[in-house]
Formats: sequence, structure tokens, C-alpha cells
Amino acid sequence: MHNIQPNLNKTYLKATSAKGVYIYDENGKAYLDGSSGAVTCSLGHSHEKLLPFIKKQLDKLQFVYRSQFASEEAEQLATRLYELSPDRSLTHSFFVNSGTEAIETAMKIAIQYWQEKGKPEKTHFITRKKSYHGITMGALSLSGHALRRQRFEGMLEKYPALSADLENDSLEDQVAEFEKAIDMIGASKIAAFVAEPMVGAAGTALAPVNEYYACFKAVCDKHEILFIADEVMTGLGRTGTWFGMEHWGTQADIVAVGKSLGAGYAPIAATLMTDKVLAPIKKGSGLIMSGHTYSGHPLSCATALKVLDIVEEDDLLDNVNKKGAYIKSALYDLQKKYPVIQIVRGKGLMMGLELDSTIKGLQAKLVERCYQNGLLIYPAVGGKEGTDENGVLISPPFIINKSEADELLGKLEQSLKECS
Repeated sequence: MHNIQPNLNKTYLKATSAKGVYIYDENGKAYLDGSSGAVTCSLGHSHEKLLPFIKKQLDKLQFVYRSQFASEEAEQLATRLYELSPDRSLTHSFFVNSGTEAIETAMKIAIQYWQEKGKPEKTHFITRKKSYHGITMGALSLSGHALRRQRFEGMLEKYPALSADLENDSLEDQVAEFEKAIDMIGASKIAAFVAEPMVGAAGTALAPVNEYYACFKAVCDKHEILFIADEVMTGLGRTGTWFGMEHWGTQADIVAVGKSLGAGYAPIAATLMTDKVLAPIKKGSGLIMSGHTYSGHPLSCATALKVLDIVEEDDLLDNVNKKGAYIKSALYDLQKKYPVIQIVRGKGLMMGLELDSTIKGLQAKLVERCYQNGLLIYPAVGGKEGTDENGVLISPPFIINKSEADELLGKLEQSLKECS
């Protein structure tokens, strides 16, 4: 085989078609996409409104290079993202191809913002130990995900990673740890604080208390530190609101979005920012030093705009909230029946289960049993240190209906029973 898959010693079945919440393999077996791929396929597969639109767009404009032309597709998408942002605060969009690239661009823009304001020494970032921001060197340097860092540790930046427990430590202790990290580095050297509203792969849908982000943003403002929200996984409807930060009533200075933006139909992500962030760059050098060959790709931008249209037209945020509440309630019921489920958490259709970490190999076994039973779920890490391979994410497409949700829950219970 010439194509490299993640596990070099595994033979992967080929997917040959997909429709709605199902993917079909080369043998015709159906798999309910209980994780939306990598928490990505928000509209499911082969959506009847989207495929004809993409084919029509192909006949119009496929590619222009961003330094030679603008496109109506990119302009329209940027306008829509501005209109959807909390209080229309995110006024500008920089389009890239993946969530990792959106985070890299956010880092560069934060550093350039301070350069343009005459503070070039502000180059450090503060992150959290339980975090994952992407697989490139810059984004991985921000990440505390030990299992994904370990092979490259010697090449990564050692940014301070806050270790206070988002669920069990007091908010006062968490803020105090943040202030201590700022004092240790010096506010004059810190460009930004970076956080996922809900921690996905590195925390199994872990979320802080209601006042957390307001308090942390106040500390950032006091010390002249930007706040970057990594909404690659939580953004654009996954948690039941357009932006995950809306649950905490707090606005970030820079926001990275991806995954649900293209919904799996096109590779696209974006770094969004406020007027405050862009203004000194525009007045100064007038150039953002970032970008990629396919940045602002017209086909991807048009597809993303249509995705957002469909989410609005079909009132899918309402479905995310209703089906999310329904599935989460059933997950609590499963927890009562199967003690290996230690924690259930989540918002909207981003839910996580943390399993008993003392049972070695349980996560891998559950993921495999689900796969054999025709259900796809997404592995994550959990535990006190964020190093236990004991979590799974349940994040089906926004379009899931009740009978499909029941099927998901039935296959999950069957798999739990077989693991037990």
C-alpha cells in the first residue's frame, strides 16, 4: 500500500459512500457517525442542499491566489462570520485551510499586533496543561497534550501551562495561578492567553465554571495581554450556540474556527479578530505576515457560507440543543448502569465520557467494539493530569434525529456491555 494511514500496521477498510449520519464501507456495512469524523461533519454526509451548490460553484470559480485577487465568496463569508459573532465583535477574517493553521495565524497576529504597537518583546503565550491546539510545531507548543507532544518535546517551546483543575479547583485558585504565571514571566513579555472554551481531545469536553472566562479576560485586559479563543472544535454551532464562548458571555480578541466551518465538505478554517487587533497592523506595516497557497479558496469559502446558510435555514442549533440534551440525559442513565463510566459532561452535541482509568486498554477496547457494532466515536484523554487514555467524545452531526440518536445510544450500550 502506498497511501500512509495513521497506524502503519493496521489494515483499514475503505469508505465508499456516505449519506446523512451514516458512512458505508467497501463491504456495504453502515457506520453511524457518532463523532462527525473528528468533530467536523456538522451537516452529515451528501447533504441534499449542499452537493448541488458545490457542483454549481465549480462551474463558476475554483481558485484565485490571494495576493492577486479578492473574491466575492471570501468577502461574503467574512461578512457572515462578522454578523454571527457575539455583538458583531469579530469584524475581520483571515481564511486558511485547517484549524492548526488558524491557531498558527492567531499566534502570528498576536505577536505582530504588539510589534506594531511598539512592544516587540511580547512574544510569550500562556496556555493550559489540558489543551490541544494543533499538530504543527507552533500550535503543538501551545498544547499541553502530553501524548502528542512527547516525540517532539525537544523542539517545542515551553510555554507556561496552567495546571489548576477546571472542575475541582476554586476559581480563586485558578485566577491566582494565572496571575502568578504572569508575574513569573512578566506581563511585558506576554502576547496572549490561549484557551479552548471546552477542552476537546485533551480534556473530553471539559469546561470551566460560568465566571471563569470573564475573570480571565479581566486579568488579560489588566495586564495588556490578548485573549485567543481556540474555537476550532466548539465553534459554529457544535455546543448549541454559534460560538462556544457565548456560554460564558465573554468575547475574545482573536478566535480560531475550523471543523464545522466547512463541515467536512471543504478544507477551510479562519482566524477572526476584532477591530482593536487589526487597527494597529493596518495603520502600521499594513501587511499580515501569514498565509498559505489555498488561503481564501473560493470553492471552500462558498461551501462554508452555504453550510452556515443551511444551519440557519434548517434551525439546526435548536436541534443541536434538543438532541444534545436528549443524548446527554441517556448517557447519565448509562453511567448508572455501567460504573466504568466515571464522568459525563458536555454542551450541545459535544459530549464526553471519561472511563475508569484503572482498567488499562478500556478506551481502545470500547472504540473498537463500537466500530465493530457500526458506531464511530472519537478517543480523547482525561484524568487529573490529562494523560489518561480513558475518554471518548460523542459528537454526532447537527442533523441527527431521535431514531438515529436512539440507535447511537443502543450501539454504545451494546459495546459497553461487551467490554464489561
